[in-house]
Amino acid sequence: MSKFQRSGKGGTPSISTASLPDIVFMLLFFFMVTTVMRETSLIVQIKVPEASEVRKLENKSLISYIYVGRPYPGYQNIYGEKPRIQLNDKISEVDEVMEFVYNERAVKDENKRSQMRFSIKGDQSTKMGIITDIKQQLRHSSALRINYSSKRPPEKNK
Repeated sequence: MSKFQRSGKGGTPSISTASLPDIVFMLLFFFMVTTVMRETSLIVQIKVPEASEVRKLENKSLISYIYVGRPYPGYQNIYGEKPRIQLNDKISEVDEVMEFVYNERAVKDENKRSQMRFSIKGDQSTKMGIITDIKQQLRHSSALRINYSSKRPPEKNK
């Protein structure tokens, strides 16, 4: 048997990096398309209550959220420990809910305004009085499509 021997310079050939920019841009494009940016950063703590009749909402771009709960410990020295209302990225009072509704409507397309919903994400330990005040302000601003955010209870294995 004869042995195979290398002829010439020897060594391994270098890897072609010509397609490397294409791969990098494909990965960049993939992550840009699939990543969802958080619209608001929460200042209040929310533990969503459980409900038995839960439906998933369609078209979440037409939903504006109103958060109600106690501020996180880092914000309690500024806002106190009582439940507060968060509209977008700022703590607000009940009186500012109407202005929030009008601003949210102004941003949306005129054809879609009738389909807008306002979702109240309240902490399960929040008293109903503040929720009722928010509902009254929404009613005064003609925002009659309101829903409450909740989660399904965990299913028990039998």
